[in-house]
This record gives sequence, C-alpha cells and structure tokens, in this order.
Amino acid sequence: MHHHLTVMVMARNHGIPVVVAGHHFGNASGMAPRSHIAVYKALYKSFGGFAADVVAGIDQAAQDGVDIISLSITPNRRPPGIATFFNPIDMALLSAVKAGMFVVQAAGNTGPSPKSMSSFSPWIFTVGAASHDRAYANSIILGNNVTIPGVGLAPGTDTDQMYTLISAVHALCNETILANDMYVGECQDSSNFNEELIQGNLLICSYSIQFVLGLSTIKQALETAKNLSAAGVVFYMDPYVIGFQLNPTPLEIPGIIIPSPDDSKILLQYYNSSLERDGLSRKIVRFGAVASISGGLKANYSITAPKVMYYSARGPDPEDSSLDDADIMKPNLVAPGNLIWAAWSSLGTDSVEFQGESFAMMSGTSMAAPHIAGLAALIKQKFPHFSPAAIASALSTTASLYDKSGGPIMAQRAYANPDVNQSPATPFDMGSGFVNATAALDPGLILDSTYEDYMSFLCGINGSGPVVLNYTGQNCWVYNSTIGSADLNLPSITISRLQQSKTVERTVTNIAGNETYKVGWSAPYGVSVKVTPTRFFIGTGEKQILTIMFNATMNNSVASFGRIGLFGDQGHKLNIPLSVILKFS
Repeated sequence: MHHHLTVMVMARNHGIPVVVAGHHFGNASGMAPRSHIAVYKALYKSFGGFAADVVAGIDQAAQDGVDIISLSITPNRRPPGIATFFNPIDMALLSAVKAGMFVVQAAGNTGPSPKSMSSFSPWIFTVGAASHDRAYANSIILGNNVTIPGVGLAPGTDTDQMYTLISAVHALCNETILANDMYVGECQDSSNFNEELIQGNLLICSYSIQFVLGLSTIKQALETAKNLSAAGVVFYMDPYVIGFQLNPTPLEIPGIIIPSPDDSKILLQYYNSSLERDGLSRKIVRFGAVASISGGLKANYSITAPKVMYYSARGPDPEDSSLDDADIMKPNLVAPGNLIWAAWSSLGTDSVEFQGESFAMMSGTSMAAPHIAGLAALIKQKFPHFSPAAIASALSTTASLYDKSGGPIMAQRAYANPDVNQSPATPFDMGSGFVNATAALDPGLILDSTYEDYMSFLCGINGSGPVVLNYTGQNCWVYNSTIGSADLNLPSITISRLQQSKTVERTVTNIAGNETYKVGWSAPYGVSVKVTPTRFFIGTGEKQILTIMFNATMNNSVASFGRIGLFGDQGHKLNIPLSVILKFS
C-alpha cells in the first residue's frame, strides 16, 4: 500500500490564516467549507497497511451513509489475476458505489512512464496531479550583479544593504575541526564556529546527501546561524546530490537554498575569487564577497499553469498483468496537486520541514484527489439525486483543455529538468483535462452509469464468473447480456484495439432546460470518425443516444487522440476525449 498524508484539503473551515515559521502566507479555505468529515484509520506510518483494513474502512463508510470517499492510497503492485479490476480495494469501492458513494482515488506518484497507473476501475474517479500558478521563489543577488534563483519560504535581508558572505569552513574555532569532521560545512553544531567572524554576515552552509538521508537538518543549521547572530544563511547544493527535488522549506530567518549544483558552483566561484589572502601565510585576511537575499514569502503568479506533474501516474489503463490495455481512460482528470498548502497535524513527522506547524505545503496526486472530493460534495449538494457516475460526468465533460495562457495543457515527461522535457498532454496524461469547478456545477448533459452496468462489464470479462461471485456474491448468469468496457456509458471513449471498424454508443441525459446541441469532433490520427446525429434538440430530463463509428485508415500501434464536442445553444459545452491505441485497417 502506498499511502500519503492527504493534508486537509477537502472541507471544513473558511478564511483560516496560514502561519508557518512565524510568517503569514495568506488565508486558506476548504473546498467545501460546510461539509462534514468522517475519517477511518486503516494505515500506519512506516509500513502502510493491509488491504483488509482499507476494505473494512470503506465498508464502514458505506454503512455510515458517507456520500464521497477520497482515497490517497494505491496498491504498491499491479494486482494479479484475470483483470486488474478484481482486487480487494476496487471491489470494495464497487460496493461503495452501489451504496451511492462517489469514489475518488489518487492516480499514484509513479509517473511519467506510460501505463504507470495504479487506479484501474471505471467506477473509480482517478485524479492526477497538476501544477498551479502560485510560486514562492527567492533569489540571492551577488556583489558581481549575478542573481541566482532558489527556494525557501523565507524572508529576505534588508533591501538596501549588501552583506558579507562567509563560508562555514572558513569560520571555524580552530583548524583541526575540518580534519576530523568532513560534514562541518553543514552548520549542524554552533560550538564549531567563531561567532565574531559570522556575526552580522551571511553564513554559507553546504546541503549534502546527509540532509537527504535525514542525518542533518535545515532546522539545526538555522539554530546554528541564530546562535552565531548571522544576518542570514545560504545553502548551496553539494554536487553529489543529483536530481534531488527539494521540498519548499520554511526558514524563520533570512535565507535561501540553491537547488542547482551548477548555480551553487557560480556562488562558490564568486566567493572564492573574492577572498583576499596573505601573501606568505595564505591565511584569509578579507572576505570580499557580498550579497543580499530577496525573500520568498510573497507569492508570484507569473508561471504557466496548469501542467501535468512528472510524477503523476499515466495511462493507458492496464487491464491485466500481461499488460493488455483496458478500453477505459485513466486518469479521469487532473487537479491541483503540486505545492499545496493545507492544514496538518503539528505532530506530523512525514515532512521534517513542517514539524510542529499547523499547516504544511506538500505535493503529490494525494493532494489532487481531495480537491476533487470537495468539489464532488458541492455538486452533490446542488444535485442531491446525482449518482456517482453523474458526478464523475459533470466533472469530466466540463474540464479545461487549455492553460492560463490559452495554449494546450503541457505534461512534464521527465524527472530531470521537467520543464524542458514536456509536450502537450494527452488523455492518458490528464484524462478529460484540468478540473473546472464552476462549469462542473452546470454541465447541461450527463452520461450516467449504474451498478448494473459495471456488473455487466465485469461479467463480460473472459472467465470472470467465479471471481465476480467471490467478490459480490452475485451470479453472472443474472446478467444475460454483457458489455465490453468501450460500451460503458463513460464520458470518454477508449479503444485499445481497433480491428477495421467499431461502433459505440453514448447516452446523454439533459439535467438543464430545453436546449439544441451541435456535435463536432476531431478524429484521432489514423482513424476516421462519424458521430450521429450531428445536431439534436433535447428537453429537460430527456435522453439522446449518440452513435460513434470508428474506422481504422492505417495500421498503426501508436496511441492517437481526438475528441467530440457538444455545443448547446444555451451555452453548455461538453468535451468527450477519444483515444485509439492499436489500429488495423
């Protein structure tokens, strides 16, 4: 079981001040401030947990009449057996859906490779992680006019003043310390240093593998800097800490962490070249390097967002352990998951940086899922009769395909230099797109599915009878007609193998006023698509069947993508993503 802290994103209060390390970062509100929360403990620090406990928690939630369940946990390996859907958690969640619960699950942080998805079933709403446009960046301005960017939720130094830089290894009480302790430059023990040299200056400390392993801490280095009356502290990245992604770190005093080894070299080069040494003894007679730090407490909103994060797990959805692809799009959607502020327990130890604080800033698909759970509560409040599938449809069909600059949403494709290694996101990266909270409350049409539909789909999997009976206590012979996964009435269409041609149907139900819709589409590369009808009138509460014909126009094994758009004359717009993997013409 992979589990993560879902810091409290979903619910409860409104306008609560976020104060961390003594700095005020603004006010926070839950997604659905008036909702109530039930928590079921099934996981433990360090080992995770057993599926049996999670299943018991889900069953208890169903008995308690919970409306929405948010799971920031995924299995730590692909389930064996005839299909990935037949695992204890997915099957417990199917019974939750039967009881009317909307089920949200984090996609997993196992991206960016294809098929890294750990959330499989069509009755589960799988959420990937995207960035938002709020960034806290600070920088250090050197005396030679070079500016180096860094991280750190920290104040800056006084604006109009430059401070002398002094490296920890040049401020020791005596020379023997360095010989005995190769890590003394990490500033972990103030008794090693000469306070007279450091007082009022910027102390340079090294950030090495010891920090990554938790043997040294930023907190301890800050303690040292405070004990020695430093004006601030500068951490440079040891060249051996390669590709390590730093968490945002609150610093009480002016400070900066330079995450790039290359930038760290620039800092050290300037520092060393500015030292003046005695001609004979080579002792340092003057520290010539100066700098000022501009703080990272004020948010900056200039970056392009949203982007799908490199760690967000990707589709296609694996159907079984031999890696066949299911005709089901995963993830369903992406939501804000990177650098998320939320309430957390001050006793929390999963993130050393925020120990003792009431708020933390964390990243992961575990932070994205509860955003969606909170919005689902608002949809459920507005449409109490909505089934779980109707809520999923409202969120999916209204999702945004564009970032804030109007371009296509990009997906990061690599752990190293993620902002260089990126390309436009496909439905296997972002599902239907990035959640649009306002539009989801007025979707116009919904594509609904029932528990019976999911059962007909499971019973249609070859040899599934005994497993279905085992998990649900129901016999497949009750479902005399079974359906393939492409025929589930999902708000997306995924075809893993297109043998010449295939026709699927989708049924839309009008939950708004009378409206006339036009139908448009773009076909995936190597496929021709025809949707009928191309326009229709639909009254309130009425249903309309859309018939979609796919024809392979070439042999091709690379996934390609398109979409169907429904455009209502009352302003409703729906987006239905199309994905076709293997094509045989």
